[in-house]
Amino acid sequence: MGFAPTGATGLFPVVGDPITQVKSPSVLTRILLERGEDAVVVPMRVASAKLTGLFDALKCVQNVGGALVTVPHKQDAYALCSSHTERANFVEAVNVMRRSDAGWHGDNTDGIGYLEGIAREGGSVKGRRVLLVGCGGAGSAIALEILERGADQLAIHDIDVTRRDSIIDKLLTRFPGRVVVGDADPTGFEVVANATPLGMEPDDPLPIDVAKLQPSQFVACVVTKPKIPPLIAEARRLGCQTMTGATMFDAQAETLVDFLLGAGNPGATVE
Repeated sequence: MGFAPTGATGLFPVVGDPITQVKSPSVLTRILLERGEDAVVVPMRVASAKLTGLFDALKCVQNVGGALVTVPHKQDAYALCSSHTERANFVEAVNVMRRSDAGWHGDNTDGIGYLEGIAREGGSVKGRRVLLVGCGGAGSAIALEILERGADQLAIHDIDVTRRDSIIDKLLTRFPGRVVVGDADPTGFEVVANATPLGMEPDDPLPIDVAKLQPSQFVACVVTKPKIPPLIAEARRLGCQTMTGATMFDAQAETLVDFLLGAGNPGATVE
């Protein structure tokens, strides 16, 4: 017999637009049940203009304990939190929120998931030159974690130049001399990391110039649907080691549940 929600079941929405690509409802619900929690994760497709109204309404639902946040809401959701972990505060974006006495407490585990996912596939950024494409809500957290884990240099490419320059300036205050402007050319980098949603739609362009990839490079991508994104398919064809968005999610699933339940070590809290 499958899981049967009751009046006591806790609810954890995952909010995004689009939402069909997310793995979290089934995976995180399974982890919650394995931990003995009577709780379920449910997908909600919500437009950006309705996000504030949704979270105001969720405050009224007493069995909502928190929420997951995916594209394109991570930076807007940051502003809806009354407190944050230090890493979420640094990148000004959240991908998970927990109910608190004051409202919502936010964290961003995308960087942890991405780098743990790379490690699961035999890759590393320590002492290496890394090209990161995309520095939105997930990309900014990934950039921070890449540098925290010892990358020698991080080049960031984003078509939003203002956003790119803003995160580079902020990262340079913590990691002087280790962050530069990048472009779509992966030449000279040991690790190439895509943190954009390019690849979710069939007519999306590739985020980098794949013709310049070499088999010695490690290529990673945040896209979870399709299971093998076009960038990863091309990289594998050329003989590169790779990591998919599915591996990234799996690598942070337990951390997400820890945060939702207030367990583990969620990091320092700031207002």
